[in-house]
Amino acid sequence: MQTNLASWARDTDYGREADEILRRCVHCGFCTATCPTYQVLGDELDSPRGRIYLIKQVLEGSEPTLATQQHLDRCLTCRNCETTCPSGVQYGHLVDIGRNLVDQKVQRPWRDRLRRALLRKGLNSALFGPAMRAGQMVRGLLPAAFKRKVPVWRNPGLLPDSTRHTRQVLMLTGCVQPAMMPTIDSATIRVLDAVGIGARLSGAGCCGAVNFHLDAQAKALDQMRANIDAWWPPIERGEVEAIVMNASGCGAMVKEYAHHLRGDARYAERAARVVALVKDVAEILAPHAQVLRERMAPGGRAAFHPPCTLQHWQGLRPLSERLLVDLGFELQPFADSHLCCGSAGAYSVLNPAMALELRDRKLAAMAPHAPPVIVSSNIGCVSHLQSGTDTPVRHWIEVVDERLRG
Repeated sequence: MQTNLASWARDTDYGREADEILRRCVHCGFCTATCPTYQVLGDELDSPRGRIYLIKQVLEGSEPTLATQQHLDRCLTCRNCETTCPSGVQYGHLVDIGRNLVDQKVQRPWRDRLRRALLRKGLNSALFGPAMRAGQMVRGLLPAAFKRKVPVWRNPGLLPDSTRHTRQVLMLTGCVQPAMMPTIDSATIRVLDAVGIGARLSGAGCCGAVNFHLDAQAKALDQMRANIDAWWPPIERGEVEAIVMNASGCGAMVKEYAHHLRGDARYAERAARVVALVKDVAEILAPHAQVLRERMAPGGRAAFHPPCTLQHWQGLRPLSERLLVDLGFELQPFADSHLCCGSAGAYSVLNPAMALELRDRKLAAMAPHAPPVIVSSNIGCVSHLQSGTDTPVRHWIEVVDERLRG
């Protein structure tokens, strides 16, 4: 793709990065075949290729409009297009640049600004946990739209004394996950304990994804720096072998810290070291699959929904599926398992119609196989899918934990 960036963008770091990404695109259109929004809407501007053109026009000096912003907003940032692209176009990084530029030039309607601000502040607030617990207590009385966002509370159970193990890892705890589904973290700690690994709950906060994708990239960078500071002492002392992620969305974001902080003289090197330590829980447990299986109750059929942040951002779908099979799961294949379920962080709140359409398509593809349980690797996907079905939807680590305990 030929480019002619405007003078105000040409010599900036983001301009050079965008120019390099744009020049890789060969207009082939393979990305349209795997883009969820294009599959639903059929609009070229709601495909990766169309959005690339919109971003290119802005960087070349065209004034963006509210329509430009809406087309970029509709992107789920699933990065399925990157998996499909034969030219290696880093669309995810390009759309980050494009959204940030357009948000600086186009003022959102006040209702949209308010929604995004409330989401940012609410999800990052210390009051989120108590508010979620209160919502769970009165869940049956909530309107359907709110009820979809409030999962049924489940007892997280007792935790082992993990300090006795020589092998130690850190776990991210400043997420919405401990408030919404504390069973995921507790199950992770127990399963790691079963293979002789102790998990430390770090003092880090949100990974930064909420702010980053809701028009507050500078605040997200501050959160990334704060997390690195929280993790750094045990890393520097050599006390931990990994930072374990059991939410693929958080794992995907933290694995990009080095990219986002590459221009920060103080944090660039530390961010790269942190990224090298980040592991999805499946990566940690894969070598111990046989040990776990010998201790687990018999497995059974399950449908595995691989989150986009697991399969397209991190490339961990094959490893995760192999682990589940090794643990005794009989995975039920279904059509379009590579497509997004519509959760995408705050996307399901800001774009409910598209999110529900994609959720229902996903569940309809699974329905003919009638799996007794649906498992996934990300709290957002688990919660979103569960809102549309009576079939239990769980993080796979919860099911492994249950079977370990008989």
